[in-house]
Amino acid sequence: MSVDLVLKNSKIYLYGRVIDAGLAIDNGRIVKVAKESNLPQASERMDLDGLLVLPGAIDVHVHLRDQDLSYKEDFYSGTCAAANGGVTLVVDMPNNKPVTMSREALRERMNIASRRIVVNVAFYSAFPREIDEIGHIIQEGAKAFKTFLSHKVGGINPNDREKLLRAFRELSKNNVPVAVHAEDGTLLNEKIRELKLKGRDDFRAYLEAHSPRVEVAGIRGAIRLAEEANAHTHICHVSISDGLKIIFEAKRRGLPISCEVTPHHLFLSSQHLERIGNVALTNPPLRSSADMMYLRRTLQKGLIDVVASDHAPHASKEKEGSSVWDVSAGIVGLETTLPLMLTMVNKGQLSLSTLVRVLMENPAKIFRFKRRGLISEGYYADLVVIDMKKEWTIDPSEFYSKAKFSPFEGWHVKGKPVKTFVNGTLVMEDGEITGKPGYGKIVKR
Repeated sequence: MSVDLVLKNSKIYLYGRVIDAGLAIDNGRIVKVAKESNLPQASERMDLDGLLVLPGAIDVHVHLRDQDLSYKEDFYSGTCAAANGGVTLVVDMPNNKPVTMSREALRERMNIASRRIVVNVAFYSAFPREIDEIGHIIQEGAKAFKTFLSHKVGGINPNDREKLLRAFRELSKNNVPVAVHAEDGTLLNEKIRELKLKGRDDFRAYLEAHSPRVEVAGIRGAIRLAEEANAHTHICHVSISDGLKIIFEAKRRGLPISCEVTPHHLFLSSQHLERIGNVALTNPPLRSSADMMYLRRTLQKGLIDVVASDHAPHASKEKEGSSVWDVSAGIVGLETTLPLMLTMVNKGQLSLSTLVRVLMENPAKIFRFKRRGLISEGYYADLVVIDMKKEWTIDPSEFYSKAKFSPFEGWHVKGKPVKTFVNGTLVMEDGEITGKPGYGKIVKR
């Protein structure tokens, strides 16, 4: 037996422990994990010099933009950024231009992406205007749906709770998860109007508008929908301790709830917003130091399901503005998420098993990516090779993303993705993209 590729002389994360071994890849899948002497002949053998091999990261919260927003990011630049960050699969959000909210819009988006992507991509859809259309969008290949409780994206107004509940029930019937941006739109927009009338346009006004109260109300609303519809509900970018406590209680009651936190909420507080400025503006905003530390403690305890980047690129001019209300909110994260988490591991602040669970295993389980998220025979060879000893400084000017800014600019990190394999093909090596557009695959339901 001869295979396409053998990776030898490596340390492989396998079922909760790191072992000295190599692996054989054929037709894009892992066919054997074993000592080098037990690996088959191969067309190519690659020596990894004792480096660590992990499953490729799966980022379930990414805004790839493209189409009418390609000036911010496109499928090629965004998936190159993913490859550079050790991310082998991203799930693209629907708040695009045009919005992904119909069978035709999703088909068009997948057709464009298929020619440009370097890593694997799956797609969210927003809810369509007609509930009956949801089944057709699922058949077209949507992996999940996304709804914003803060404002209307797609065909359903978040204030139309009856229609929203019907949509959640339709997803429950089809066993498809729904991700929720959980900020209460009524409370949020009333406060924004009030603050604008007072002439308030600074960061403190923004924090007042996007208050913990607004997020708590949104999370409670999402949980009520999950309970009534029995639909798996994934609550995005939770930023406050009170929100997590509500989610933990819902999970204890057996509700179909999962949650994610972002690296920027794990590493940055509202004090950083004041110091860094517009580059650190995001939704929900950076919170208190106490909230930040609570998120980190619950992550360390294994209570957080997923860490996702919420990669939200904008043109540089869109991050400028004399009024906070004129600044586009969003932080880019595809190229910094894994290095920041590896730094936590190197500092003894996070176990490697927890990192793999929240960045690889749980995203695959929650969003039902079959044969991904683990290193195991028969699984897709989506892999990232890590140099755990590599110390370096984050420099946004070197990003593959079109957004050349980051609140983590100048941060010293330890641990770096040095090779990324997608479906058994090397697409990134030592910071250079080696994969061609179209190497990545569209992952459908």
